[in-house]
Amino acid sequence: MTIFLVSALALSVLGIYVASVYINAQSIPLNEEVLSSTSLSIEMYDAQNKPIKEDNEISHAYAKIDTLHDYTRDAFTSIEDKTFYNHNGVNYKRILKATINNLKSGSFKEGASTITQQLVKNTQLSSEKTLTRKIKEVALAKKIENRYEKDEILELYLNVIYFGNNCYGIESAANYYFSKEAKDLSLEESALLAGMIKSPAKYSPIKNKENALKRRNLVLSEMAKDAKISTEDYQLALNKPLSLMLSKESTNKLNSYSQAALDEAEEILSMPARQIAINGYKIYTHQNEGKQLALENAFSALSPESDYAGIVIDNADGKVSAYIGKSNFKILEAKRQPGSCIKPIIVYGPALNEDLIYPCSQILDEKVSVGDYTPKNVGNVYHGYVSARESLSKSINIPSIKVMSYVGIDKAKAYAESMGIEFDEKDDSYTLALGGMTYGTNILALSGAYSTFANDGNYIQPSFVSYITDSNNKLIYVHKTKSTKVYREDSAYLLTDMLKTCAQSGTARKLNDLSVEIASKTGTVGKSGSKENLDAWNISYTKDQTCGIWLGNLDNTPISYAGGNQPTMVVKEYFTQVGDESHFTKPSTIVEKSIDSTELAENHRIMLASAYMPERYTQNEIFSVFNLPNDVSNKFTQIESPNINSYVSNGNAVLEFTAKDYITYQIKNNNKVVKEVSGLSGQQKIVIPLASSQDTLTINSFYTLSPDILATKDITFVKKKTQAKEKWYI
Repeated sequence: MTIFLVSALALSVLGIYVASVYINAQSIPLNEEVLSSTSLSIEMYDAQNKPIKEDNEISHAYAKIDTLHDYTRDAFTSIEDKTFYNHNGVNYKRILKATINNLKSGSFKEGASTITQQLVKNTQLSSEKTLTRKIKEVALAKKIENRYEKDEILELYLNVIYFGNNCYGIESAANYYFSKEAKDLSLEESALLAGMIKSPAKYSPIKNKENALKRRNLVLSEMAKDAKISTEDYQLALNKPLSLMLSKESTNKLNSYSQAALDEAEEILSMPARQIAINGYKIYTHQNEGKQLALENAFSALSPESDYAGIVIDNADGKVSAYIGKSNFKILEAKRQPGSCIKPIIVYGPALNEDLIYPCSQILDEKVSVGDYTPKNVGNVYHGYVSARESLSKSINIPSIKVMSYVGIDKAKAYAESMGIEFDEKDDSYTLALGGMTYGTNILALSGAYSTFANDGNYIQPSFVSYITDSNNKLIYVHKTKSTKVYREDSAYLLTDMLKTCAQSGTARKLNDLSVEIASKTGTVGKSGSKENLDAWNISYTKDQTCGIWLGNLDNTPISYAGGNQPTMVVKEYFTQVGDESHFTKPSTIVEKSIDSTELAENHRIMLASAYMPERYTQNEIFSVFNLPNDVSNKFTQIESPNINSYVSNGNAVLEFTAKDYITYQIKNNNKVVKEVSGLSGQQKIVIPLASSQDTLTINSFYTLSPDILATKDITFVKKKTQAKEKWYI
């Protein structure tokens, strides 16, 4: 009884709320200009408040309903709203069914909007998913039904819905995807477009051909069930492959700076571009005219035949000052494998910040297997012990796998996620260390993550939009920079110093003659089972700005580029044009220490050099004060005799030992020097003739540069006669 009463009360309150909102929604006027405008544009400005000279027009094309084929109209009603011509704007049975299904699944993903409601959502209201907005949508849908005929509503709907790739309306979509007018669309083309609108990205015939084909065939199936097409026409259309003829006119507009800023503004305002335009909103961006021109010129000098994108971010505040791209699909909506460009973000940066490695740490580059995973180096070449600095700058794979194992996969991912890199739940293996992700990332997220290192370890999400005003120039949005501490300042500096080596002598060495202090990393993604490549990257940064470059093809057509070549040359050309006099500032928590280079070479250990060690046997390395080596080398303060394997052969004493090139080995026979080994390293074999019945060999070991530090070892050989033969004893 209690449950019944509480439920009844809750339903009563909900009913009163719904009725109240619905009554108030009756007074909301229809914005008919938004419904029928055929030419809309958005004013957009750069950082100096100058108009951005790019095409910011929205849906200038318009298709009249009476010019379209019946099957084009039927494709949309069959998949989106079967009872369109019978309801008064709202399908209550469909709403009830969707509600029950959502409650059963707990997902609340099944929608129930009619075509009229979708028209309202796309032109009259924001895109927020709330009960209040849904009630308003119902009220306005009924107003539209009272105001317009059904064919008029369908016409308005077909001219405002979004088909992806900046296509608003069916005329724009027909022109972009098929290079034809909407009135000339075939049955299968109409079905393809009708299937896309549920999710233009998921069902994109460019990016997700398999999804698009399945969705197109579902539309055809529904049309056949509704008797809108014959069985023969259904079978003919079903067997036809996807056939696109993309318009080249929109290629650059799709990936322009203004389009990227508009996409961001849509998210900020929860409003489609068409509504932003009709409201007269003005978008002010962070675009820097000089940097934008330099980036465009850098690509013009290369003239790549593939798709490409370039971005420039101001490190201190995350402002995107330049962006350019070329593709038949929005590059910032696509995800690509980052290759080795992920290594600083998910491997070496976290390891430095967790005090697990130094830049000079030695890692054995060898063949390894982790379960069923057997990673390989490029060319299947292995280098033995290499430093973390060298393995990163030369992009050697195996050390990256090992260092990631020190950090742990979950912790490594957490670092990357805190810098805007997103992972799929299946991304849980060591392939991540080499950039092997389920879906990948994009140039905006990757470049934004790199800017963290230049910004003293502080991550700032990149942004295109500075502020937005309404038609009366009243501020309705102002961008506020939010910073997240990811790395200690010293860890970020150490990683930067390692990437400076990459720009000087590593895979990005084409930058080594730039008069700019720059850190850089390249990445190349190969095609499985082939010598061809799919993606080529270079992400470089100075203290002030990060420049990210990507070359590839979103349809996965192979490219002839590699990260250390063309993308690096674009970066070089960009910085040559803009110049950059900024310098990385060494934090007070970074110190330079002298280490024992002999211990590093022989035993791969990081040991501080003693005050007595000659300079020629030391090397200077930088460390964080929070992670200094604890051990001090005792070389040149004391010495030990080598381990000697001694035996007699043919009346000669044979001494075998491992020599070190900084130690002199002096062999005396009965106090007379008979052999001296100096400046040699590795295995030695010394043969000394034995003349008397008892010979004592003395081995003196001393540092060549400090002969007063001495270690002495005596070996006595005694010859005794037996009945059988003479025998030597040691």
